Amino acid sequence: MASVFNHGDLRLYLLSLLDEKPMHGYGIIQALGERTGGTYTPSAGTIYPRLAKLEEEGLVTKTQDGRTAVYEITDAGRAEVRDRAEEIDGIQNGLSDSVRLIADGVRQSVREAMKSMRADLAAAQASPEPEPASEEDPRVAARLLLSRAETAVAAFRGSVRADLRTHVARGGAVTTEAVETLERDLDLAAARLRTALRG
Repeated sequence: MASVFNHGDLRLYLLSLLDEKPMHGYGIIQALGERTGGTYTPSAGTIYPRLAKLEEEGLVTKTQDGRTAVYEITDAGRAEVRDRAEEIDGIQNGLSDSVRLIADGVRQSVREAMKSMRADLAAAQASPEPEPASEEDPRVAARLLLSRAETAVAAFRGSVRADLRTHVARGGAVTTEAVETLERDLDLAAARLRTALRG
């Protein structure tokens, strides 16, 4: 999938999480996982440097609770959250769209896998003595490459849809030129694929 957060978005989203309540680093990582439906679970190496930067900027404070550091938003941090509420809404909408697209992609992949399995089962039942399949079998290789191609197409589709929806949710414009460029590039890619398939 495309990056869940665009440049600078994670920093702002961390502030919005801490605006809800003080949290320790692991709690923030868990919250991000829950808010993204498990599609994005950042590492400690991603979160803690950003929290340290927010602390340097005076937007959060850190206190020790035993061996655990608890982060709490400051008044300056709350002011930034209020001032950038529309951006935060756009980030949240983008996250929701990304999660929905990923879920749709998973459901579609499961449906296609089930359809393929049913077709393979029907073919196996129709042939009383099926030939053993091997990696060298051209049919097996073709199925593997087909699956790879479909995964690439689904990933591209999900990435572009998420980028477009997030851009629009944040008030961005989509120009006719941008859409026509996308259409031309897709037509060109399809033509090149057909040429490659014909050998």
